[in-house]
Amino acid sequence: MHRSNLFAWLLALSFITLLPNVPLAQTDNVKKAMTDLQAATKAIGTAKVKGNDLYFGELKVAPDLVNAVVKAHGGVATLFIKSGDQFVRAATTVKKEDGTSAVGTPLAADSPALAKLNNGEPFYGDATVFGKTYDAGYEPIKDASGTVIGAYFVGQSK
Repeated sequence: MHRSNLFAWLLALSFITLLPNVPLAQTDNVKKAMTDLQAATKAIGTAKVKGNDLYFGELKVAPDLVNAVVKAHGGVATLFIKSGDQFVRAATTVKKEDGTSAVGTPLAADSPALAKLNNGEPFYGDATVFGKTYDAGYEPIKDASGTVIGAYFVGQSK
C-alpha cells in the first residue's frame, strides 16, 4: 500500500510540474515568433511610412511577411501602421468574427497594448482580438529617428 501511495504522489507531482510549462512554452513561442517577425522585417530595411503605407526599406508591407511567421510558429501575426494615437492593421492573418480579413481595422481602443505602444513600450500578456483570447506580444515599430510608426503583433490561441 505504501508503494501505491508513493506512485500516486509521484504521478500527481509530475502532473503539477508539467502544468506550468504549458503556458510557459506558449509564451516562449510568442517570443520566438516575435523575434522572427522583427528579424524578417529588419533584414528588408529600415521601417518608414510613405503616404498611408508602412514600408521596410523599399518594400511595402504585404501579407507574405506575417504569413511566413504564422507558417513557422502557428498562431496569428499582424503589422500595424500608426495613425494618430491608433494602430491600424496593414498586414495580418487575424480574421474578424465574420471570417474576413481584419486588414484596415484598428487595434481595439480597450486593448491593454495601446497605451504601452503609444509610449514606445512592448506589451506581453493576454489580449482579446475579435472575440478570441491570445497569449500575445506587441512591440513598437520605430523609424530611423526612433519615432513609433507602427507595431508588431503575434499571438497564440489560449
